[in-house]
Amino acid sequence: MTEEVIILAGGLGTRLKSVISDIPKPMAPIHGKPFLEYLLSYLVKFKIKKAVLSVGYKYQNIFDYFGDNYKGIKLLYAIEDKPLGTGGGIRNAMDHINNDHFFLINGDTFYDVDLDKLHHLHVEEKANITLSLLPMEKFRRYGSVKLNGTKITEFIPKKFTEKGLINGGVYVVNRSVFQEYSPGNKFSFETDFLQVMCNRLNFHGYISEAPFIDIGVPEDYKKALEYFS
Repeated sequence: MTEEVIILAGGLGTRLKSVISDIPKPMAPIHGKPFLEYLLSYLVKFKIKKAVLSVGYKYQNIFDYFGDNYKGIKLLYAIEDKPLGTGGGIRNAMDHINNDHFFLINGDTFYDVDLDKLHHLHVEEKANITLSLLPMEKFRRYGSVKLNGTKITEFIPKKFTEKGLINGGVYVVNRSVFQEYSPGNKFSFETDFLQVMCNRLNFHGYISEAPFIDIGVPEDYKKALEYFS
């Protein structure tokens, strides 16, 4: 199994201003620890050896707290001089990745997916990208994903959905899928890449009902405080 991960940790936390101020969103405090520390502890369980943090806004806060190692995980920082979007941030961070594929996680969500099983499906299906998918009911904050077996056939934009699968933000990604993208280009991984390339590349989905927490808005930030209590 790959031992490398990219963490998208450049979030501004705009919608969390009532809760946090002047720190990157992944540094939002949860019982005296930054949210990012819970993510890194999750990665420790799966013997991840290297995490590349895609950072921008006030990244020095992250570096000052964590330095270059967390419980045996080597920490590297891919710094954005200008906002590159999620896609550009991944492409920028890939310069620190050595393997032909890597894990990718969002720095503002916690989804307790079994990375071993996610990786197994990725290899078994010879996928270009494998996503973690969470079953959800009555939602409008997220887009949804359609499957044929485990193969992803469509990404549906945000709208009210009675019942569906959402992208949980934990992936296995082949580095080759970004070979056409030059470093420094700004683009969205979710809309400019996943939605566009869905029928051109081999995308698969691993469904998991593991706990999912998104700290993007204050009401869910409160859920994180409860979950990690």
